[in-house]
Amino acid sequence: MIIQASGAIIDGSLHGDLWIERSDGVISSINPGIHSKPDIFTDGVLIPGFIDIHCHGGGGHYFSSTSEDSIAAAINAHKRTGTTSLVASLVSESIDDLKAQIQRLVPFYTRGEIVGIHLEGPYLSHARCGAHEPSLLIDPTVAQLQELIELGQGAIKMITIAPELHGAQEAITYLASVGVFAAIGHTEGNHHDASTATDNGASIVTHFLNAMNKENAEGSIANFVINDPRLAVELIVDGHHLSFEKVQELFALIGDRILLVSDAMAAAGNGDGLYTIGALPVEVKDGVARLSSNQKLAGSTLTISQAFINLINHCGLSLKQAVHATSTRPARAFGLTDRGEIAIGMRAELLSYNSKNQSITVIN
Repeated sequence: MIIQASGAIIDGSLHGDLWIERSDGVISSINPGIHSKPDIFTDGVLIPGFIDIHCHGGGGHYFSSTSEDSIAAAINAHKRTGTTSLVASLVSESIDDLKAQIQRLVPFYTRGEIVGIHLEGPYLSHARCGAHEPSLLIDPTVAQLQELIELGQGAIKMITIAPELHGAQEAITYLASVGVFAAIGHTEGNHHDASTATDNGASIVTHFLNAMNKENAEGSIANFVINDPRLAVELIVDGHHLSFEKVQELFALIGDRILLVSDAMAAAGNGDGLYTIGALPVEVKDGVARLSSNQKLAGSTLTISQAFINLINHCGLSLKQAVHATSTRPARAFGLTDRGEIAIGMRAELLSYNSKNQSITVIN
């Protein structure tokens, strides 16, 4: 198949008129100029498909659902807006409930409909629990992690852990040893806790500056994250979890390390209304999800496509910076070596971005 475009982001630069050949789902050639008989023509700029490594649901559904149809609907709510690689995140539950949710998601991983499972809990700080039920939070043990990972049959790719918890450092060391990404987040920890965790193999920060101390002062966890180049840094760019001005500031400091996540709950793509996260009631009003009990933020209603537009329109970032944060960096952070950029041999998961009307179209 020949795809003709008015431009594309390749090797971090904007290239003009070109055509791409797609064979068996892979980019087989990239050619300057105009093809005489393309199968697809777009007057937008080709960009790689979005990669979301932290997403709980969408379209009115959660990945924790007992229904396969609901799980599929949540996946499709994001895929139709351009997220071509999706990690299913699960919130804190009892270990038995978590096991059942993992088992239901394994077939979706096996079929390639998701690229992994992320356990955001239950190994989180009570003081920074956010929208997680505090009574469900526990300290990690290597034995329990071994059991969960074995149950996941290779699907569990990332686990968020508050590094100050009892047993956390041993758990992080174990996860790194078996190829599961250890993320630090929902933490009351300090510079030392984060430094030790990173030395032990932690490589990702879960929604930076949310559910943690925001102060960038000497000895703080935020200061450590900003200054240690080993860590990939998740941001939720919806204007509520962080101001757009703060996002600009962070990109000026650590732009190459930032990856955007949706942290989407069920309301993404589904509108305002009453929802739950786990067992906790949530009200979504004007696109902002908050716990009914205390008005704390309860995930987002973002898609990565909207976050991408926000980077350009509200944060003043360039197209190539937005592509790096929504495709290239998350692919690298998650070890997805066959996607995240437009290059020969990469998966031909392509989108077209039209700057005139701010539209993003999936190229099928």
